[in-house]
Amino acid sequence: MGEVLDGIAVRRWSRLAAEALGRTRGEIDALNVFPVPDGDTGTNLHLTVLAAADAVAELPGDAGVEETWRALTRGALVGARGNSGVILSQVFRGLAEIVGRPENVADGVAFGEALGYASVLARNAVERPVEGTILTVLEAAASATGENGDPGLAVVARAAADGARRALRRTTDQLDVLARSGVVDAGAAGLCVVLDALAAVITEEYPERYEIPARAPSPVRDERAGPPPTGPGYEVMYLLDAPDETIPDLRSVLDGLGDSLVVVGGDGLWNVHVHVDDAGAAIEAGLAAGRPYRIRVTYLHDGDSPHQGRPAPCVGRAVVAVTAADGLAALFESTGARVVRREPGTVPPLAVLAEAILAAGDEVAVLPNEPEVLALAEAAAERARDSGARIAVVPTMASVQGLAALAVHDPLRRFPEDVIAMTRAAGATRFGHLELAVEEAVTSVGLCQPGDVLGLIEGDVVMIGSDLTGVAAHVLDRMLSGGGELVTLIHGVDAPDDLVEALETHLRDRHPDVEVCVYEGGQVRSPLLIGVE
Repeated sequence: MGEVLDGIAVRRWSRLAAEALGRTRGEIDALNVFPVPDGDTGTNLHLTVLAAADAVAELPGDAGVEETWRALTRGALVGARGNSGVILSQVFRGLAEIVGRPENVADGVAFGEALGYASVLARNAVERPVEGTILTVLEAAASATGENGDPGLAVVARAAADGARRALRRTTDQLDVLARSGVVDAGAAGLCVVLDALAAVITEEYPERYEIPARAPSPVRDERAGPPPTGPGYEVMYLLDAPDETIPDLRSVLDGLGDSLVVVGGDGLWNVHVHVDDAGAAIEAGLAAGRPYRIRVTYLHDGDSPHQGRPAPCVGRAVVAVTAADGLAALFESTGARVVRREPGTVPPLAVLAEAILAAGDEVAVLPNEPEVLALAEAAAERARDSGARIAVVPTMASVQGLAALAVHDPLRRFPEDVIAMTRAAGATRFGHLELAVEEAVTSVGLCQPGDVLGLIEGDVVMIGSDLTGVAAHVLDRMLSGGGELVTLIHGVDAPDDLVEALETHLRDRHPDVEVCVYEGGQVRSPLLIGVE
């Protein structure tokens, strides 16, 4: 038996828990009725723990306990899926902060303390905690660790697992929606599997199967209560790079938009989960706090879409492009696209984008043209597909990629072939841009000050300078170092009159074989957009 929860035990636990959830995820999915009956809690927990286990597996064999716990915690945070997955990542963090410290002896006493701390952290991460859920069962597991006088790790781990199992059975009576359906809480059932796996690793007593309570044959139903409310329509999740001090305001905004709000993380990296009706507003809140990425927008009520069974209002091939700038809108429209406008620094309302796609035709390619709009475009496309239309999102991450995709668009081709050609053209276009720093910040090439000119290539800062032309020339040279035949320059409203002329002279001198196209974009946040094909 293991007497301490060291790095080797954590490795074995993470892998065993991932395997156990993989075997039981279908049974857990079948229990999933709260907070929404979307049948994916078991799958989300499995993917969360699998991401944590994979992160640990990438460590060298001689990694220490602190490094192992850090990898487990970060892997779970970055890979968390769904409401329960985000909460479980916080449980790992709580354990790591106590038993993952090299100065602490990770024995039974420390594990009991750590589980209690994890329970507090997890509950604090949920904006509006509900009893009869994973939070209740986690708290019961932590309380059970102190009920036995034996402080050994094996005894304490087994007590936690048994305490969680007892609390799991009580969840049916603690939450009305569980009682109506005759089930225990799905997230709590997954937590029990994780704790059972830990007890198995510590005691070296491995169960033949991990018990998942089945749905009761005669659930308690109150016919007078009517059907349960459906709740918000979209699950929005994203990772967020943001200063810790911005998170309280973010939580307040998101709490006003929807429910099932969970924000976990720290030290500048956060995982955000919320259910809302306005997915765009939830993403905009992240943009106001920092840099959201890995954005996922999921429609929660399959079969209940406002467009379900409704035929597309018109037929034909079309392209829908999203942009915030007047000049770019005119460029997209001149090449045959329908434009959805957004405010600078925001994303368009999901309903507006979905309606625009539906109104465009029954074969529609969507050009999001910004990383923040991509996930929203996928959700809008999924919503529009309910009408029977064929919708494809071309993953354009910048306006210059959208223009490249439109340049090869051919409505006479078969739709799949046209989408492939547009995707290839966009992917073959490198993109860069200039920004003016508005505050002091640390970048990949050093510290910038307000007013500095930042040169970025595909989202990464590659130069900080004081002169727009000098920084732009450096960015162009970097982008052309791997070759290129066509350079596209799109100047914004704040670009100096001589900027483009100076860059054309630079390109003629340094890259005489390159063709140059210049457009007025009208964008307000970037003096210059650059594309290289």
